[in-house]
Amino acid sequence: MFTSTSALVALVGSVSAGNVLWDGRLNEYSSSAFLDDWSWSNAVGPYQYYIHGDGPSSDYVNVGSDYKNPADSNSNGIQVTIDDTSTWNGDSMLRTELIPQTDAAINKGKVFYHFSMQHTGTNPPSASQEHQVCFFESHFTEMKYGLISGAQGTADKQLRWYASGESQWDVTFGAGVWHNIAYGIDFDAGTVAFYHSTGADDLELTVEHVSVDASSNGADWHLGVLRLQSGGGSSDGAEDWNFSGVYIESGDLTKSVSGPGGSSGSKAAASAQSEVSSTTQMKSSSTTAAQTTFQTQVKPSSSSVPADSVSSSSNAVQPAASSSTATTGISIPPVSSVSQMSSEAVSASATSLAAANTVGSSSSRTESSSQRSSSMPTQTMSTPPLSTSTSAGEQQCEIKYVYVDA
Repeated sequence: MFTSTSALVALVGSVSAGNVLWDGRLNEYSSSAFLDDWSWSNAVGPYQYYIHGDGPSSDYVNVGSDYKNPADSNSNGIQVTIDDTSTWNGDSMLRTELIPQTDAAINKGKVFYHFSMQHTGTNPPSASQEHQVCFFESHFTEMKYGLISGAQGTADKQLRWYASGESQWDVTFGAGVWHNIAYGIDFDAGTVAFYHSTGADDLELTVEHVSVDASSNGADWHLGVLRLQSGGGSSDGAEDWNFSGVYIESGDLTKSVSGPGGSSGSKAAASAQSEVSSTTQMKSSSTTAAQTTFQTQVKPSSSSVPADSVSSSSNAVQPAASSSTATTGISIPPVSSVSQMSSEAVSASATSLAAANTVGSSSSRTESSSQRSSSMPTQTMSTPPLSTSTSAGEQQCEIKYVYVDA
């Protein structure tokens, strides 16, 4: 019998993804030079770029693989720098910020704002001054680092998640550690949840939904850093902050660090990939992700009557609620089904009935349908491969049918 069902389910969960509303991963750019061309009359690229100092873009923003989470195979890195020159609009605050440039509904319904953040220890952030990071104008959800303005003490090395004006979670912000974060915002219900992991690990629900005054005009989420100056505008020098995996999605939460369309950085997915002899391949898309279904069919006996099939299918696994609070999880609609799917059974020489654990195949066939039912057909027939085309916004998913001896 085929016994890798758990591995298959783990693999399916790792590749499921939501619907990307806006993509700020900058994979099409090798430098930040395009930002020098940005203006309100020449809105190039996925970001608005107007909150920065007077120098060239390379003084404040740099793009490249050196600045990304190495576990993320589908994202470019973005290094944001603040220094004594990065003042804006006459304020004493030091600011370098990028804002999503899109007409998509990133401020409506249930959405997830993704980003990973890190510092290397070179030009580290000052622990003696408050930093507001990846925030909305109304500050209903944001990250903070350093000594909060008005707090007692001289330094605070904790990275904190704030919601509704209060610290909800914190961790030591050590050099070299990538923190993967998603804000799970429900603009209709007025709540935000916090998802977090480090390194290559998949995101986990860390803080359940907090009631907030969730409001946004769709152009007021700031990727970057604002530092409040203390001591009459004193500065501890330049700071470099690294970001990657920046995108906004609706639908199912993408837990993988690699984001939609990428291979998971989790150990479970890697283990599942090595256990499954027939691989599942997905054609990546920036808008949708396909549901993958694995079906196991008992090999027909000599009477040629096929047995009932056993199917196992999975979308992205939903996060478990914290044991300390009541479950109030976001209700997430299912991932959009794929318009075209093709499946192909691989021929193999038949094995003896005594080898009950050996996967065999009595015939080769190719099937195509827009949606797969939960049971196998009752009649085997050979058909030529069906050529299908996939338009933008669609994905192909290869479905494997595995036969086992009765």
